[in-house]
Amino acid sequence: MTAEFDWWLLIVGLVAGAGLVWLILAEWPRRDEELEDAEIGLEAGWIAAQLLAAGRELEPETAEAVLRQHRAYLRLPPPDEVPFSLAPGPPDPQAPASPPADEPGPAAEPPMPDRPFAPRPPRS
Repeated sequence: MTAEFDWWLLIVGLVAGAGLVWLILAEWPRRDEELEDAEIGLEAGWIAAQLLAAGRELEPETAEAVLRQHRAYLRLPPPDEVPFSLAPGPPDPQAPASPPADEPGPAAEPPMPDRPFAPRPPRS
């Protein structure tokens, strides 16, 4: 009778041990919903410092504005279809060539959404 109990105890112990190892080694990345509003400034400063170290300059205020817009975008309902300008694919041969970097080009107008901005309600 004890031999069967020993095998059962061994199997339960192995399963519990594997679960414990998985919990210890598992990665738990944070999601955008979990970040506090106060952390956006810290994240923006970190992004600006990382880009500066890589040789690209970005103001922390600009990074913060981009992060806030990214959060607002994530609260929007998913689009029905991807606009053609955002769809991956080969470049349009009829599109005009962009001006050289030393010549200023015309100011680009940001595309207007088909529907007004309305944030999604928080997920429960």
